[in-house]
Amino acid sequence: MRYFIEFSYNGKNYFGYQIQPNAISVQEELEKGLSTILREEIKTTGAGRTDTGVHAKKIFAHFDTEKKLEEDLVRKLNSFLPSDISVKRIFRVQDDFHARFDATYRTYEYYISLEKNPFTQELAWQHWRKPLDIHKMNDACKILFEYEDFTSFAKLHTDNKTNICKMYKAEWIQNGSELIFTVSANRFLRNMVRAIVGTMVEIGSGKIDPEDLRKVIENKNRNAAGTSAPAHGLYLVDVGYEFG
Repeated sequence: MRYFIEFSYNGKNYFGYQIQPNAISVQEELEKGLSTILREEIKTTGAGRTDTGVHAKKIFAHFDTEKKLEEDLVRKLNSFLPSDISVKRIFRVQDDFHARFDATYRTYEYYISLEKNPFTQELAWQHWRKPLDIHKMNDACKILFEYEDFTSFAKLHTDNKTNICKMYKAEWIQNGSELIFTVSANRFLRNMVRAIVGTMVEIGSGKIDPEDLRKVIENKNRNAAGTSAPAHGLYLVDVGYEFG
């Protein structure tokens, strides 16, 4: 039987979601907890791979087991997991439903602090030394919808079979002294959101014009885009499914 887990985590202490040699990951902690409680080896498949230091407010993974799950499994698992990982619910799905391949969209938020804020040092990009023009950044957002090939924002030397992504939403809003970028698409490339944010900040600070974004995208070269924004300002906030 297949089960979905909805959970969240602060990525500060992890080398991303996915298990890797000689580095602590969210997946490793999740599987360790499930395996211990269910007393069998549990392997999970996540909705995506967040990079080192990136956070997730809402993400899903699936796992298989023949055991009947206890009603208080969520409580037990949360008691076992570190304080920076929290499980919200565990629920049954069809046996062939896949956390990664059946996702219809993913939504990220990126946070930028416009003032020096000691309470968000590890949760938002502190960009207070130079003002940012949110209107220019939103003008650039409109240009993103004209394209589907985002090679210029893809991490080099990855195993992507395609760099085609369908953009659903891209918008900057200001909430007091904080800028929040919300971006949603059917899929994202490794490092894509951070590369877009880095380029948007160059636009907002006047280094390049919004129209220059077309040249960046059409160049299809990572070196044409801006430097990647820091990981700690990025949050995966939603993954969409048609559970039926």
